[in-house]
Amino acid sequence: MRRRTIAGSKKFLILITIALVVIVSDQVTKYLVTTGIPLHRGVEIIPGFANLVHVRNPGAAFGIFADSTSNLRALFLLLVSVAAIVCIIWTVVASKQIDSYLIVGLSFFFGGATGNLVDRVRLGEVIDFVDVYVGSFHWPAFNVADASLCVGTALLFLHFLLRKDRT
Repeated sequence: MRRRTIAGSKKFLILITIALVVIVSDQVTKYLVTTGIPLHRGVEIIPGFANLVHVRNPGAAFGIFADSTSNLRALFLLLVSVAAIVCIIWTVVASKQIDSYLIVGLSFFFGGATGNLVDRVRLGEVIDFVDVYVGSFHWPAFNVADASLCVGTALLFLHFLLRKDRT
């Protein structure tokens, strides 16, 4: 299977376009949720499967670090987000050509990390609103930025799985 590589300014256009779509979508949906659903309340969307809720997550993914000291947690999560964003920019700048799975994956990851970083800087926590469940099992609530991070991660895995130069 022939893999497509992207070079020059096109890789930055892809990064910026996808990241901006993710960031704007994330922030607009969070605004709609915060203005339309009271905190800790929800609206059933698909009975027995999904609700829109308004919750806040001071920790990382799945509530990791949610119970740790707030100043240390906040600083750590801000630094991790900034480090991820800097690494992505460095990877794109340093590469003369970049695989399409890699640039799209990095773009989704960049947008997701930035979307949640905006919340952490503004609010000290992240707004989550998608509650998916089956019976009494609830997946941790998430948002557009979180979903983007998952899509980006999946594309990064595809990039590494499909590389021809793997040993």
